[in-house]
Amino acid sequence: MGSFSIWHVLIVTMIAIVLFGGRGKISDLMGDVAKGIKSFRAGLNDSEDVRPEPPAHALAPERRDG
Repeated sequence: MGSFSIWHVLIVTMIAIVLFGGRGKISDLMGDVAKGIKSFRAGLNDSEDVRPEPPAHALAPERRDG
């Protein structure tokens, strides 16, 4: 029960090839995620600079009839 079969070895090998093989697919993916986070933060900073105007009824003085 404690030994590895050929399937265990093949699965671990395939995972290692996907993670570490090629041009660094994981590092490219993490770079894309970082760019997305940076653009999201820039969008939040831009939206904070533009403040919505208060409603018109908040600017008008109260009228008292009577």
